[in-house]
Amino acid sequence: MFLKKSLYPLLPKSYNFGKRRNTFRKTLKYLEERNAKVLVETGTARNGLNNTKSDGASTIVFAAWAAQNGAFLYSVDHDLQAIAMAKKEILKMELEDSVEFVNADSLPFLANFEQKIDFLYMDSFDYDKRDKTQQRLSQAHHLREFQAVKSKLHDNSLVLIDDCKLAGGGKGKLAIEYMREKGWDITINSYQCLLHKKVLSEV
Repeated sequence: MFLKKSLYPLLPKSYNFGKRRNTFRKTLKYLEERNAKVLVETGTARNGLNNTKSDGASTIVFAAWAAQNGAFLYSVDHDLQAIAMAKKEILKMELEDSVEFVNADSLPFLANFEQKIDFLYMDSFDYDKRDKTQQRLSQAHHLREFQAVKSKLHDNSLVLIDDCKLAGGGKGKLAIEYMREKGWDITINSYQCLLHKKVLSEV
């Protein structure tokens, strides 16, 4: 059993979320406090609930939370195989009424999204620990994602960025710098980085 690293009771105790567990737990608590309804994820969790410790299984986590809280998740990815694998798990868990998968490039999807977003999770363009060119491309892409969607966010919105504590600054380096210039504050600065505008309570 992995009770200390699980997200039980949202998901069974046997799933170990490793370094993402505490950030996920706190983020979901903040979403509940803020009555979040519209959730958007860039980068669908490729492996469903397999490899939760290394991959995070974010799509399943947010879809399960959405199902329990009357919310809805939009998960966008350009890779049809990633979507197919996540969708298989979603159907198995009977969460299909709480998530919509979109096969598209995240930038036009975000720019054309028609609703206000309560929660944005950025985990798209892969980041390489050794390839500095790939690192820069990933960081620039995540910055462009935020710039594309910032008008759809509001004072109560939360933004969570994955893979931040990596060599070279991680996926969120440029996006976080830009967001802080625009009045966003860091709530959690860990492997994942959570940012907000309106002050959050302690959880």
